[in-house]
Order: sequence, then C-alpha cells, then structure tokens
Amino acid sequence: MFIFCNLLNIDKIEKRGTDLSSRKKIELKEIAKKIRRDIILSTAEAGSGHIMSSLSTVEILVSLYYDVMNHYPEDPKSPDRDRFVLSKGHAAPALYSVMAETGYFPVEELKSLRKLESRLQGHPVSHRLPGLDSSSGSLAQGISISVGMAIAGKLDNKSYRVYALLGDGECQEGEVWEAAMSAAHFNLDNLIAIIDMNGLQSDGKTDDIMSLGSLKNKWESFGWKVFEVNGHDFNSLLDAFKNAKSIKGQPTVIIAKTIKGAGVSFIEGNLKYHSAPLNKDELALALEELR
Repeated sequence: MFIFCNLLNIDKIEKRGTDLSSRKKIELKEIAKKIRRDIILSTAEAGSGHIMSSLSTVEILVSLYYDVMNHYPEDPKSPDRDRFVLSKGHAAPALYSVMAETGYFPVEELKSLRKLESRLQGHPVSHRLPGLDSSSGSLAQGISISVGMAIAGKLDNKSYRVYALLGDGECQEGEVWEAAMSAAHFNLDNLIAIIDMNGLQSDGKTDDIMSLGSLKNKWESFGWKVFEVNGHDFNSLLDAFKNAKSIKGQPTVIIAKTIKGAGVSFIEGNLKYHSAPLNKDELALALEELR
C-alpha cells in the first residue's frame, strides 16, 4: 500500500521578497520533494500518467500555491481568489498533489488517479474537483481560457490575477499566439503566463520537432513583458513573480528553464518515462532518491 503524508502542518509560507531565509528555503525544498513522491506514487498506483512533465513543474506549482497566489482551499469559489489554469493539462499529477497538500481534498485521494469515477482524471476536469478553475488537456486552449478570465476580471473591476502554466512544446500551437496577441491588445496586466521550458516533448527534442527559436523575442514581439528564470530555483521564481505583479499595461510571461523529469536521476531527460509508470524496482529507487 502506498502511503501519502499531508504537509498542512508546515508553517504557512508568508509573503515576502526573494531573500528567503534558510529555514524557508528548506521548507519549500522539502515540500517540493514530497510533491515529487506523491507524483511517483500516484502514477505508479494508476499504472499510467505523465511523470516527466509533472516533475518538471514542481517548483513552479509550489511557488504559486505556497507563496504567490491568493487562494482559499476552504472556499475554492471565492470571487476574490487568483485563478490558475494548467494549460499543459497532462501535468495533472503535479497539480493534484499540490492541491491535496494545501487542503483542497484528502491526500489519500491521490491513490485514485485515473481510476473510473475518480475526481482525479488524467487531465483536469473542473466540474468534478473543487479548486480547478478550468478543465484542460487540449494544448493551447488553457491560455485562451486564461485570457478570457483576465478580461472578465477587468470588466468586473476585480483585483484577482490569472496564472497559466504552459509547456514549451505547447507553444508550437497557433492558438497560443492568437491568445498572446489578444492579451497584449487588451493590456491584460492581470495575466501572468509561465512556460515550463524543459526542451523535450513526447517525440523528442522540442527544437527538432518544431524549433521555437527565441521564445523571449517572440513573446516580446507580441507585446508581453518577459522574465527568464531557473525553473527549479525558488529565489529566481519568487523574484520573477514579484516583479510580474508590478508590471502595468501589459501581460507578463515567465520563461522557466527546467529539466524534464527533474528530481529523479534516471528519469531526468529520459523520454522512456514520458508517460510510462515505474516498475516495482524503479519505484523503490526513485523513492530512495526522494527520501
């Protein structure tokens, strides 16, 4: 039987600048390690799931849910909450783990990932699980939905922000750039996109499948403010999110350079594990690394 442990007893990570105390750094890193254990265990229990794409997003999601976003697990439909859309919906195991660990549903429920009638489907289904602001999975639709949410916030004079997490391979989709153009046209400074730039997709290297060139130059040419960061470094991520909140008159994108499968040595960069569960021996080895 797989055992999941809740992290809700960890001190609340208070809002701050980027100069994290040593204690807080350790706490965030331990949370990230626990999220990775949850991902490994839940996908092993399910016998399927996108492990690598989930592991590369961990520090991004931990930063958002433990520090950056205003969100309320006890009141997931609060009109004042920040919105989050997982545009790269296949990384759902990571999102589910962070949501469970922050109190949206019992951590034990992670064992139901991808099972019939489960609230935790292979891609997020918003009407099944409180705390999900949108269903997602069809790549590029998530950022378009996020643009709509941000426009709604402007029209309703709401102060919430909208955060959308995309993959770099996802940026090969034309709909991404239609959404990007719209966001700049409507001056959506309440929209912050994050790109999980791990350089790989299911069939190989992103540059080999369809080169994106300079993502920084592309997003800037579409009228966005761009920050480039190490997507596994909490100081870098929190600094970028803090700066993004200060931008006025234009949307912001944070290009987070990551490692696909980050945190488990034999999974990192190995496309064999793109959507394949670990066998018994691999699971034991991965858990030992994350102990």
